[in-house]
Amino acid sequence: MTRHILIVDDDALMRRSLAFNLEQAGYKVSNAESAEDAFLLTDREPPDLVLLDIGLPGMDGLDALRQFREKLNLPVIFLTARRRELDEALGLELGADDYVTKPFDLNVLLARIKNVFRHIGQTVNQVVDQALLVIDDLTIDPAAHIVFLGNQNIELTPREFDLLHTFALHPNKVLSVDDLLASVWGAEFMGQPQVVYVHIRWLREKIEQNPNHPKRIVTVRGVGYKLIPQE
Repeated sequence: MTRHILIVDDDALMRRSLAFNLEQAGYKVSNAESAEDAFLLTDREPPDLVLLDIGLPGMDGLDALRQFREKLNLPVIFLTARRRELDEALGLELGADDYVTKPFDLNVLLARIKNVFRHIGQTVNQVVDQALLVIDDLTIDPAAHIVFLGNQNIELTPREFDLLHTFALHPNKVLSVDDLLASVWGAEFMGQPQVVYVHIRWLREKIEQNPNHPKRIVTVRGVGYKLIPQE
């Protein structure tokens, strides 16, 4: 089983470099530039481990740690540029599984990651239900990556599936373009709204009776999009 690691850090260069090296080491990697974006990602696809920077914009790493531990029970390794013993001790006291001080040696980090996985064993407690999602005549099977509209199997690309799955996890809730970028594409696509517009159009062509007048995935002008269950 390929382990999934989520990197949460506002340094884009560091994220790209670390993601590349972790993928070379055999891990699946997602990334987010803020804690808020990270929570959107974990809604749809919870990771097995979070690499979490303390000095984040918005919600800081210590507050994010509380939520990762209390709500999702995810193992967390802190990545910190702060050298004060207090920060590191506080992080561990709050429930971080380990910490690595920047700049760090990649081999040291890989060893720490393996050590955390060894301690948590072969399974990780995930709170996100991977059972079927049924919204009126729309059925989504996250485990099998299958979508049915009535009795018809709808062929979706991986991105289209992830986009629909994100909407289905939040029916009737308006999701902004930034929300969708963070949840489906990750931090490296922030500021590229066109990928959302294009995939929304493609998804509507596959699940709407009239894609030019959508009833399921509707636009909330100036705010975003939402999935409306059909009676």
